Parts: sequence; structure tokens; C-alpha cells
Amino acid sequence: MRMLTTEELITIRRHLHQIPELALHETETHAFLAETIAHFNQDFLEVRTPAELPTALMVLVHGSAPHRTIGYRTDIDALPVEEQTGLPYSSTHPGVMHACGHDIHMTVALGVLDYFSEHQPKDNLLFFFQPAEESESGGKQAYELGLFTGKWQPDEFYGLHDNPDLPAGAIGCRMGTLFAGTTEVNIDLHGKGGHAAYPQDANDTVVAAAALIMQIQTIISRSIDPIQSGVITLGKVDGGTIRNVIAGHTRIEGTIRGLTQKMIEQIDERLKDLCHGIGRSYNMDVELELNQGGYWPVENNPELTKRFITYMEQKPEVNFVETAPAMTGEDFGYLLAKFPGTMFWLGVDDDSQLHSATLTPNEAAIQRGVDAITGFLTYRMQG
Repeated sequence: MRMLTTEELITIRRHLHQIPELALHETETHAFLAETIAHFNQDFLEVRTPAELPTALMVLVHGSAPHRTIGYRTDIDALPVEEQTGLPYSSTHPGVMHACGHDIHMTVALGVLDYFSEHQPKDNLLFFFQPAEESESGGKQAYELGLFTGKWQPDEFYGLHDNPDLPAGAIGCRMGTLFAGTTEVNIDLHGKGGHAAYPQDANDTVVAAAALIMQIQTIISRSIDPIQSGVITLGKVDGGTIRNVIAGHTRIEGTIRGLTQKMIEQIDERLKDLCHGIGRSYNMDVELELNQGGYWPVENNPELTKRFITYMEQKPEVNFVETAPAMTGEDFGYLLAKFPGTMFWLGVDDDSQLHSATLTPNEAAIQRGVDAITGFLTYRMQG
């Protein structure tokens, strides 16, 4: 029985860190993952590269007496960030970096998979190495392409995200929502341009946009339960060409964050109402585009999450932290809307934040994460 050592896991992580790739272009990453898994004991493994999503990788570990199939997901893509860590194993791909720690995610998943390739699990385990988390909604694509059917269908799903604010190796989780859902907002106001001195002959979209922006600010304060949390940020406004010409078109771009899908849909409806009202009030066309994709709130299943937290709290070797919900987005939320499951944090103890060009996770988290997850999954199969 030969299993990956802590030093080998760190070597794997550093290699993955050097070859970051953007969503749906993770070919080198996919090849390295497949090659690494090919060196594991293959007695219980079934490996699949789906033609419909060719940078995805699925590994089924056949259980000895399965009652269920437990899914474990890790994301594999990177961000368009120029690395500034100065590390000897920095990204070799200009302008691309694992600035969200997916290299840590993948390495932990490989460690867990390696363990169960040598210790046959009781239940089936499905490992999903998912492309396109940062953009393109890879989880939603996989689901809609029918990848999770037949023997590849999980009964429950688990996954982690690294957290620089937690001690290295700590496990963080909470009942309810872990991550908010996100929706992109694009609003185009179409009026009539004209000379600044003759506003009566034009239809000013800048004025209408200003009114709309102020009304949108009341959605959270007056349409959402104050005990809950939601965010609407309008980060970009573009209208007009020159100071003495009335703008015939103005575009507003922003984002919605909500802790439940119901809340996001409620915000969507209020946005539609306000855009319709501004259009009528200012006699212009107002087009609203809402794009959520697969970035639904990460709403943890109550029963499974309670079991997960109870296990982690009772293990003296695990540093468990109950965390608050975060307004960052994660497309694992879409899969948790289709399959019950739990997402949790793995602490990586870093001064830099996620998506930062200087993110440098503490690699001591890797082995601790592997140990905590293999322990929990083994425990889960007993229930």
C-alpha cells in the first residue's frame, strides 16, 4: 500500500500552481490530473472524461457494499490575474494565476481520492474535477449536459473552498447559506439625443438613469427583510459622448448578491418593476438583462450539514470554526440546489485575500484537509 506523502502533495500543489488555466481551457491541468490519478491503485476506480465537457474529469470509486453514492467536487480553473507572489513556483502562464486557491482544492481532492483508492470505501464515491467555476458556470453546464446520471449520479455532494482568514487546516462551516448567490445586472436606457440647449426636443437618458439608480437603492432597504442580507451594487454607468450633447443612451452595470434563491428572485422582480416604471415615467425604452447562470446561493442541506458539523466538532484533531455567511459567489450552489450536500471552508492562513495577486496559502492546510475529509467520509458511510 503506497499513499501520497505530505511532501508529495505539496509538490503536486506547486506544479498545479504553475499551470493555471482559464475556464473551459484547463487542458494541461486535466492532463496532469489524469496522469496523477493513473498512478493510484486502479482496483476500485473508474475514470471518465466526458466528451460533452472535455476538461472535466470524473472518478467513480466503487464501494464494497454501497448504500449510496457520495459526491465530492473540486474546481480546477484559475483567474486572469498576473501573479505577484515572487514564489519560485509562480505561474508560468502570463496573466493567469490560481488566485482563488483552486490548486489547493485540487490537491486536497487528489489526497482524498488517493486514500480511498487504497482503502476501498463502503459506499460509492464520485469525485468531480470541475472546470469553469470562476466563469461560465461549469457546475450548471455539467448538470444540464446530463453528466450526473446513472451510476454517475450522487445522492449527496460535498466540496470545500479555501479561506485565508482561518488558521491553516481549520474547517469552517455553518447551517444555512455559506455563500451568497450572484446575478449580473445590465440595464440599457434608450431615449433621444439632442443639443444640451434644447432639452425639450430630446429625451435625456442620463437623468432617467440617475432616477433609476436612486430607486434601486431602496430595494434592499424597503423590499427585503432587514433580518436577512442582500446587496445590489451598480459599479458602472456609461452614458453620453460630450458635455453639450444630451445622451440618447445610457448603460448601467451591476451585481446582485443574496443569501437565498428566493431573495434573489424577489430582488429580480423589484428590478423589473422599477425599470418598467422608469420607462413609462420618462417615455423611453428600458431594457433589463439579468444573468445568474449557475451562481446560486450555496445553501447547505440541514440534515447533512448538522452531521458534518457534529463530526468536525467532536474530533480533537480538527480545528472547527463556525463561520458567518459570505457575500462571495460560488457555482457549487447550483449543484446543491439539485443534490443535497454541504460546502465548507478549509483555512489557509494568509494575509492576502482570495482573488489577490499575492495570495499565498499555507501548505500545511493540505494534509490537515485530507485527513479531516477522509475521516468524515468514512464516518458518513457508517450512517
